[in-house]
Amino acid sequence: MKESVNWRKQFSALRYLPPFFSMVWRTHPGMALGNVLLRLLRSVIPVLSLYVGKLIIDEVLRLQGTQAPPLNRLWSLVGAEFALVVLSDVLARGIGLLDGLLGDLFSNRTSERLIRHAATLDLYQFEDAAFYDKLERARRQTVGRNVLMSTVLLQVQDLVTLLSLGAGLVVFNPWLLLILVVAVIPSFLGESYFDRQSYSLARSWTPERRELDYLRYIGASDHTAKEVKVFGLAGFIADRFAALAQRYYLKHRRLALRRAGWGGLLAALSTASYYGAYGFILLQAVGGLISIGTLAFLTGSFKRMHDALESILSRFSYIAEDALYLQDLFDFFDIQPRIKANSGARPFPQPLREGFTFENVGFQYPGSAQWTLRGLSFQLQAGEKLALVGENGAGKTTLVKLLARLYEPTEGRILIDGIDMREYDPEDLRHHISIIFQDYVRFYLTVSENIAIGRIDDLNNMPTIEQAARKSLAHDLVEKLPEKYAQKLGKRFDGGTELSGGQWQKIALARAYMRDAQLLILDEPTAALDARAEYEVFQRFAQLIKGRTAVLISHRFSTVRMADRILFLENGRLLELGSHDELLAHNGKYAELFRLQARGYV
Repeated sequence: MKESVNWRKQFSALRYLPPFFSMVWRTHPGMALGNVLLRLLRSVIPVLSLYVGKLIIDEVLRLQGTQAPPLNRLWSLVGAEFALVVLSDVLARGIGLLDGLLGDLFSNRTSERLIRHAATLDLYQFEDAAFYDKLERARRQTVGRNVLMSTVLLQVQDLVTLLSLGAGLVVFNPWLLLILVVAVIPSFLGESYFDRQSYSLARSWTPERRELDYLRYIGASDHTAKEVKVFGLAGFIADRFAALAQRYYLKHRRLALRRAGWGGLLAALSTASYYGAYGFILLQAVGGLISIGTLAFLTGSFKRMHDALESILSRFSYIAEDALYLQDLFDFFDIQPRIKANSGARPFPQPLREGFTFENVGFQYPGSAQWTLRGLSFQLQAGEKLALVGENGAGKTTLVKLLARLYEPTEGRILIDGIDMREYDPEDLRHHISIIFQDYVRFYLTVSENIAIGRIDDLNNMPTIEQAARKSLAHDLVEKLPEKYAQKLGKRFDGGTELSGGQWQKIALARAYMRDAQLLILDEPTAALDARAEYEVFQRFAQLIKGRTAVLISHRFSTVRMADRILFLENGRLLELGSHDELLAHNGKYAELFRLQARGYV
């Protein structure tokens, strides 16, 4: 559905210009001030050039027919005009240089700020489509904002030029200014209307543009190339992209045709008004009421004022439109997380004494009526190894996200050493938790950087990185790589090497060992490993987590037997809890699935 943008909304968006220029100023005050001063200097050159040109014409006419005319004053005026032209060019180049440098800096700083702000937001927000649309719109505003900056500053520059030129027309005939304003208003109103329509179309199509970007990605990516070839998906993806792109093209074409048609008509009306005033000035010259030099000055001033006023009004419409897009950036920065440290937040206990206690914990995603977890009450004791078991969708991963306070319980509470988790600093809490999800990210960075992600402060601590790699059994495979720990991974960049699924998983496991965490969480950590590698990883894992609290998610019942206790989830509720032997003796759902899986190995 197309979102309507009226005059009030368009003009109200201008309120974002002051904070925008505050950001520009903070980016580099020296460049910002220099840019303004250069533009102010250049703004008065047009009227000075026209006036010097008038004096040159009058001087030439005065000297005509004179025997041995004195040319000193004439050459002085020509020299002055030459100096103004050179100065204007120098100022323009200086302005262009500062615009480019300041724009690049601003884009970099804004992108950095967006990355930092996004990291403060809650995980559930990234899983919401409406939020992701806001993020996508904001991300698009981190580049190209230097154009808005230059446009607004050029607007101020042209306004000063307009005022200086207008002073000359007022002295000659004030009615010319009225004609000038009337000449450009129709075109301005038309451009403003179609700018609002263009913004409405672009904003309403944010989800579709994201889908187009996604189709471009899956249609030509190293991550999807195998499936695309094997399943013959190229035609399906290309056809879907073409259909969606064509729909947007048709909507955009309809708007572009209307804009071109009405724009041409309104521009013709503006031109007719301009030539009416131009004819009036010519009649004054023919009647001998003004000199030829004054004619040149007035016609030049009127032409420049007409063009400048038309540009100012047109540019104002563009600025108002761009400010609407700028609003997307500030709207994103205004989004605040729900999960954040309270004043006087507690540091995570060192060491952990009692552990984590769930008291009637329930969780449902915002906007969903379905409970992902409900009525969970149990204790994860300090130093205990707990395995989470259950069918897909039972809520296992959601539970560990609650442990890491990536989610907040919808009902109930989680205690850490008897104190509500919400009283602890969430960043400090996560610093003491090491977690590797099943869908871990394969970063296209070097091996050492991939591992150091587990504790990025130790990025340059190679002994710690190598030790973590040895613990995860990744060291041997790294030693076989051409650049060893400096080897780039993935094929996206030159010189990169792709790893197998199992090799990537060992790299990801090394991240978990980078931290001396009090709670270690592994979500299906060996899903891509063969049986021998899985056995070796868990033997090493059992040794390394002695004395530490650990949570293990796995579908392989042979793996979870190493845990002290096993928590069986079904439909988001705690179904069974106990050791492997206790649950087998209980002869419940866990025993049924264990024996069913065991028969597959007979």
